[in-house]
Amino acid sequence: MQVHLISYTQNPRKVIYSAARQCYSRFSAYRIYSEKKKISSVKLKDFLRHLIRRGHLSPFEHVSFTFALEGISRVCTHQLVRHRIASYSQQSQRYVSMDDFEFVIPPTIAKNKRAKKIYLETVDNIRNAHEELKSILKDSPGLDREKVNQDLRFILPQGSQTKIVVTMNTRELLHFFSERLCLRAQWEIRSVASRMFSACRKVLPEVFSQAGAKCKVLKFCPEDKKNCPLYPKKAKS
Repeated sequence: MQVHLISYTQNPRKVIYSAARQCYSRFSAYRIYSEKKKISSVKLKDFLRHLIRRGHLSPFEHVSFTFALEGISRVCTHQLVRHRIASYSQQSQRYVSMDDFEFVIPPTIAKNKRAKKIYLETVDNIRNAHEELKSILKDSPGLDREKVNQDLRFILPQGSQTKIVVTMNTRELLHFFSERLCLRAQWEIRSVASRMFSACRKVLPEVFSQAGAKCKVLKFCPEDKKNCPLYPKKAKS
């Protein structure tokens, strides 16, 4: 698994500051952003913390982060794209050949010798079937390589590795981390979220140091199904 932060909004603190200030000013965000008088880094960071404490989060939507993710499964990306306030560009299984596709082995299977053997045999069987079907279909009238690939996708396992580019704004990232850093999130997307979280904290530590799983932010566990090992449930009134 690889998680790379490849881009983010330039001068993110100043962008958030200008957007928030405009809400309470007769001046435009452009004028505030372009002010020659330099605002200290300390003041900007304190201002951002203040916005989060007040719950004034719309200004954070103007700062986005773009990540390139590699070596994760289609299971993981199916969970990822459920976060709708984001932009995604995923490697195609139609235009990219999936011959000898790479795959992810879940830890519970990887550490169990018998389970791993069955898993690897199953993947080999799928690869062989993929190759055989491809050899049958490639000479069929009216079928080019793309049309063959688009139908061969149906037998590929969800554990197939994929690549995807993800762009989220800061407010959505705060929500994403609250959901996917939870111990109840599946291990793979939680690992992705953890790596994204670490990268975001390096850029805006004053913002993302206040983020995390829901229980960390709320100081109680809002989940009903299982007890949280970190925080108690909220007492019922």
